[in-house]
Amino acid sequence: MTMKYRAAEHSALLKDLTDRIHFLGSEGKIWLDEQRMLLMQVSAMASFRRELIEMIGEERAKGFFLRLGYQSGLKDAELARKLRPNGSDIDMFLIGPQLHSLKGMVNVRPVEMDIDIEAGIFYAEIEWVDSFEVENHQSEHLHSDQPICWTLLGYAISYSSFFIGRQIIYKEVSCRGCGDKMCRIIGKPAEEWEDADTFMRYFQSDSIIDELHTLQLQVENMSQRLQLRAGQFYGIGRSAIYRKTCELIDKVAPGKASVLLLGETGVGKEVIARSLHLRSERPGGPFIALNCAAITPDLIEAELFGVEKGAYTGAQQSRMGRFERAHGGTLFLDEIIELTPRAQASLLRVLQEGELERVGDSQTRSVDVRVIGATHDDLGQAVKEGRFRADLYYRLNVYPVRIPALRDRREDIPPLIEHFLEKLHLSYQKKTLGLSDRASEACLRYDWPGNIRELENLIERGVIITDSNQSISVEALFPLQSAEAHSIGLSSEGNLISQKLEPTHAWVDQLLDLGVSLDTMEEQLLQGAMERAEQNVSEAARLLGMTRPALAYRLKKLPE
Repeated sequence: MTMKYRAAEHSALLKDLTDRIHFLGSEGKIWLDEQRMLLMQVSAMASFRRELIEMIGEERAKGFFLRLGYQSGLKDAELARKLRPNGSDIDMFLIGPQLHSLKGMVNVRPVEMDIDIEAGIFYAEIEWVDSFEVENHQSEHLHSDQPICWTLLGYAISYSSFFIGRQIIYKEVSCRGCGDKMCRIIGKPAEEWEDADTFMRYFQSDSIIDELHTLQLQVENMSQRLQLRAGQFYGIGRSAIYRKTCELIDKVAPGKASVLLLGETGVGKEVIARSLHLRSERPGGPFIALNCAAITPDLIEAELFGVEKGAYTGAQQSRMGRFERAHGGTLFLDEIIELTPRAQASLLRVLQEGELERVGDSQTRSVDVRVIGATHDDLGQAVKEGRFRADLYYRLNVYPVRIPALRDRREDIPPLIEHFLEKLHLSYQKKTLGLSDRASEACLRYDWPGNIRELENLIERGVIITDSNQSISVEALFPLQSAEAHSIGLSSEGNLISQKLEPTHAWVDQLLDLGVSLDTMEEQLLQGAMERAEQNVSEAARLLGMTRPALAYRLKKLPE
């Protein structure tokens, strides 16, 4: 499809873009769809440009600005596909030039375009009027013998390449920044340029950056090896509150005292427990973990202390329990509050005497095990209510350590997201562009009742839903997320206008249209909470904002 530029049509198509811009002045944010944007003085960019050229030279500065524009173009190409899915190839493609104009970077005037994505045809000739980079160059009295619209050029290259699905290269054939009458670019497939390979070297990381990155990796690898040797690897987290937790573990790790880890479900208590084991005097011994809430009450003693053949129906052979398997090492008992009274009594004996008896056996066996208990519940309150032995509580509570909730260490959320993305990209054999700016913002604002486990699950959902080379949107993570209540939008004339964005209740309407009853919704909520809490009634009650007895009563009313 060949197109000769028509200014009226070009301007008319801008409305679907301006509708996507929102100025949230009260929050200090500007959004273009899901991308967070900035308004800053052109003069500030001019000063930065001059300083960079003086510092690293014109050629390296050119590469830097080309790569800067390249990253911006990738995001806008993704947006273009979403905005005009039913438009012609030309209409969709024009979003890039229009966004360039809308952002105040340059007035883009397409001269000639011949684009046919299916046939692999691409040719574009474009004029740039009032380029901000020419203004930058001239205001700082910089001189160059070559075209200088580097950021704009990098943007055009990445936008077109991503949009078309093949490598497109633009050349600025004339530029006002080096004395020409106008800025004009020509774009076509890489194979049609003789010097394509040489030009694309600008988009490789600068050698200075490579050297610094290599040194940084070497330091990080050495630091990690030293940490692993000392048993100090605590997972991901650099916030002050998380570092304090790790310091507490460091102090208790070398001894033999029992440790009680406190914290909500999903905060990473097992990660801390493993770290404590590695940091202890028995890192070569076994680390055995057991979630007490996942074992039925009538089997918990056999699971912990072992069983002799014939002790009960189904016990067809003798086997060791978790304590014997952990001999010489560490036993981590998660949700220890769920232990039965008999199991609590047996556990107390092991802690005091270092001896146990298997279920159905009278032989005493000695074990050398360090016990780390964990719970999300208030053990002190459980003692008052008679649900937990006071003597066992005091034995375990020698050294309590509280693991902070994710909402209390929000600065750790971005590195956790990066960690999960890297792991999930390998697992699903796909590569997304990571979270959109708005999705990242939503993650930082969310309270994460399920903590790190919930974060990982949501990131996995986002990777599954999102196509390769696309950004993970806020809807992919939080499908029921409502829009902001208030914002300032942009009119088609370019003026700021006040807007009120009502929260969406489409999902409620859908449920009503389907005739879903309140009883059905309650049943699904209860079952969903129990599944997320891994059948832990106390944790499910916390998720639903009710007391444990109230939830237990409602669960009994559910149909079998």
